[in-house]
Amino acid sequence: AQQGHIREKVYGKQKIYFADQEQLPAASDAELRGLDGEITALSAKVQALQQSCRQMEAELKDLNSSMTTPEMAREVEGLRKDCASYAEKLERIKSATNHVTPEEKEKVCSEQKLYCKEWRRRKRMATELLEAILEGYPKSKKQFFEEVGIETDEDHNITLPAAV
Repeated sequence: AQQGHIREKVYGKQKIYFADQEQLPAASDAELRGLDGEITALSAKVQALQQSCRQMEAELKDLNSSMTTPEMAREVEGLRKDCASYAEKLERIKSATNHVTPEEKEKVCSEQKLYCKEWRRRKRMATELLEAILEGYPKSKKQFFEEVGIETDEDHNITLPAAV
């Protein structure tokens, strides 16, 4: 600093040393434009390399998250065992002699529809009757049901099957 090669600035108890730029040769406009062009080219190269790096990192992440060859072999073997057990189960079902005939199935389905229809009709009738009684009843619906001893489908978490 005393010889003038570098400069010194004092900030309280701290001293900062830096190069004396007055001793450096001044760059011409052509040199500055050339340096600016070089900076632009290098910035573009950095951007391209960063993009390439991101793509490679994404590919690496995909490869690390995928199964390895031994894991894949174990998975295939497990799936083959499952397939064999399902094929065996299918053969047992096909060879069973207690199949339900289409006529029996249709009869059961029609009976279920009939019973559900009747259930809905009776529930609607009972609800209408209870609503008529409750119009003149001084207490709440819940209290009336408790006094009379009525249990609803909802009390037992029962719902009507969907109409088919």
